[in-house]
Amino acid sequence: MTRSIERTVAVGEDTERVDGRAKVAGRAPYAYEHAVERPLYAHPIQATIAAGRVRDMVTERALALEGVQAVLTPDNAPRLRTGQDAELEILQDSGVAFRGQLIGCVVADTPEIARHAADLVEVDYERAEHDVAFPRERSGLYRPDVVNPSYETDTDDGDVGTALASAEVRLDAEYRTARNHNNPLEPHTTVAVWDADGLTLHDSTQGVHSMRSVVAGLFDLEESQIRVLAPYVGGGFGSKGTAHAHVVLAALAAKRMAGRPVKLALTRQQMFTLTGYRTPTVQRIALGADRDGRIDALVVDVEEQTSRIKEFAEQTGVPSRTMYAAPNRRTSHRLAALDVPVPSWMRAPGVCPGMFGPEVAMDELAERCGLDPIELRLRNEPERDPETGKPYSSRNLAECLRVGARRFGWENRPAAPRQTRKGEWWIGTGVASSTYPVHHSPGSAARIERGTDGRYHVSIGAVDIGTGAWTVLGQIAADALGVPAEDVVVTVGDTNLPFASVAGGSSGTANWGSAVVAAAQGFRARFGDDDPPAGSEHTEAAPENPDTERFAMHAFGAQFAEVHVSADTGEIRVPRLLGVFAAGRIVNPRLGRSQFLGGMTMGLSMALHEDGVMDERLGMVVNHDLAEYHVATNADVPSVAAEWLDEHDPHVNAMGTKGIGEIGIVGTAAAIANAAYHATGVRVRELPVTADRFLTG
Repeated sequence: MTRSIERTVAVGEDTERVDGRAKVAGRAPYAYEHAVERPLYAHPIQATIAAGRVRDMVTERALALEGVQAVLTPDNAPRLRTGQDAELEILQDSGVAFRGQLIGCVVADTPEIARHAADLVEVDYERAEHDVAFPRERSGLYRPDVVNPSYETDTDDGDVGTALASAEVRLDAEYRTARNHNNPLEPHTTVAVWDADGLTLHDSTQGVHSMRSVVAGLFDLEESQIRVLAPYVGGGFGSKGTAHAHVVLAALAAKRMAGRPVKLALTRQQMFTLTGYRTPTVQRIALGADRDGRIDALVVDVEEQTSRIKEFAEQTGVPSRTMYAAPNRRTSHRLAALDVPVPSWMRAPGVCPGMFGPEVAMDELAERCGLDPIELRLRNEPERDPETGKPYSSRNLAECLRVGARRFGWENRPAAPRQTRKGEWWIGTGVASSTYPVHHSPGSAARIERGTDGRYHVSIGAVDIGTGAWTVLGQIAADALGVPAEDVVVTVGDTNLPFASVAGGSSGTANWGSAVVAAAQGFRARFGDDDPPAGSEHTEAAPENPDTERFAMHAFGAQFAEVHVSADTGEIRVPRLLGVFAAGRIVNPRLGRSQFLGGMTMGLSMALHEDGVMDERLGMVVNHDLAEYHVATNADVPSVAAEWLDEHDPHVNAMGTKGIGEIGIVGTAAAIANAAYHATGVRVRELPVTADRFLTG
């Protein structure tokens, strides 16, 4: 069992962000704002075909423009080590694998000149037939070896066929989720500087150490020759959790310019091509149960798309493996390799889309069994993790459902759909369950030093993407050291600091906090509880947690939605959302609530708006900006509330935390779709839930 913090000084306090005032006042520089001497600016040149090769690039007009310093093409770009990652090995040959692929860039004295010059480069292509159509017939799909990151692709337990055939109540339906795009407020930006010591990158990334490792491999450098800094990052949602090609382009341009720094900021339109996205999915779900609603068979067969040049298999079928008791279970994943950009992480990858189909299917099964949707879920609570057979370190989904029902006024809900109307609006309510695994990434370490100012300086190479790491790590350190929080100073976001895992998978506080606790306890063991002298220092990595092998570890939640649908136009509104979560210990209630609400708002956006529309003729997403790719705004969320249980779980880590950044998004879309059915009697099995679906229904 992990060691627990014995003193409680700061953890659990509702404190403001330590970096908040600096951000509001503009004193917190983001990557692109980092000041460098005599910077140059790069603007990408992108392919305008979806498949083929570049025959020629005519650059004379661009080079003749005053202020243009260079035009990089596959013919003159510095060489990279190739054969490992085709997404990142740019400008090394003439091939084009998707529309929008980087095929060059202009480097100029100003960003405006660079952008203008990029439009002057003439490109001659040899076109090939492209295929970007999804969904598609089952032919042409293949089975990946694993799904992200290393889960089994398929599982098959029991005798699903027999159980379905003999089930008293059966459901067999298809559900679809749309192509979604991360749109953090801060676009993806990089400042690259080469000098005699190597390469420095000021980058908008979720992991400075992982970024350094990838770039070192591409440029054939030792990691000690690269420094990556990201003290402030304006959101990521997963899109900044892995290296993308623009980082390599900035480094190539800076290398070509022999010492002058190069700044590169992607436009919003370019982000729709170059920074990953959530694959669309087709989910074929079958459930078999007895008349009392106890599930005997569960099937989730998933189809997704991936890029032809680099595989990313989202783990969409994985969450259904642990959610409900079912002795006969099957899940599978199949991919269509297409001439499209590479999909990647987006908030709660796999789990978010993977809970939409099953949770809507549970609503449908409840109706067929004549049960309340909450009661159906309660009747199928497993005693142990159905996939591994391990006991849960804690599982309080049932309590989340019960507490949420009381808070939401579920007892007043009509049992049948299409029963409540006020004026033009049909009104309904819905529910869905949420889960997210507790991720452990080994290796994170922290350094504690007593400064000459008398304060304790905590250093760790973690990245705060807006979730509050600057603040909560200080609270955790204060608890572990037994000092007031104001006596702790935190420094993050630099590869010169001790190693830290990526800010992703809702794992930051758990992994980095464990390192901070270990370093603080080690510091006290070395220097005692008396006043340590200035310069006292201790660095320690987070210890292994043997309980991760003994228990299944997940956060859980229940999402409730009230939906209004216009009888005249089909317009859908969501005036009320409530989430109740069991996510371990909440280090900072103010920041915790912010994360829950942010996730739920993003789930509402997924439910009602977000859909990257592919023009199959051109091979591109045509609504590639925030004018046409709609995301939820304040007007969409009149009331969104989040609560949590006081959950004590000593097995997950020293703080008892589980991770809260992603679970808020997980069940929201399903709850809204279920509420829309309850309002109208029209079952929508495809996201986004738009007005036309109710008019045709």
